[in-house]
Amino acid sequence: MRKPKIYLDTSIISHLDADDVPEKMRETHILWEFLKTGKYHIIISRVTLTEISKCAEPKQTKLLEKINELDYELIEENEETLALADNYLKYGVLKSKSMDDLRHISVASVNDCNYITSWNFKHFVNVKTIAKIQSANKLYGYNEIIIVPPTMLLEGSDDDE
Repeated sequence: MRKPKIYLDTSIISHLDADDVPEKMRETHILWEFLKTGKYHIIISRVTLTEISKCAEPKQTKLLEKINELDYELIEENEETLALADNYLKYGVLKSKSMDDLRHISVASVNDCNYITSWNFKHFVNVKTIAKIQSANKLYGYNEIIIVPPTMLLEGSDDDE
């Protein structure tokens, strides 16, 4: 059976070293350990790595080391992902100042990811954006994609019942 594909946006990786938001950092570390189990096919894009490269040291090095703990597939942008990002913009998913966010979503959609996980509630993880993405993906012939914060991906144990 095919593993579900999960796209990690930059906010997930950056919260591995985010002392200013300790609860999110703790939850991100829990997710990170869960991702190491191999239950998901992990996708990271060149967009994510470019954004991480803009972090100051020593955070940049720490984050790149953390990424290398995972078995992931690095996805490059291409004509199809860039065209879809432009279509998202035309469709009004987000405004032009959020083009990098649209690029993340398009890479995930074109590569048939089941999930995007993000801490970006302003642009990704909110009902308005999710509804627009689902509608645009249907219009442009792509599958639905589920966008969630990291905590929604964690599996509870049977002992919780």
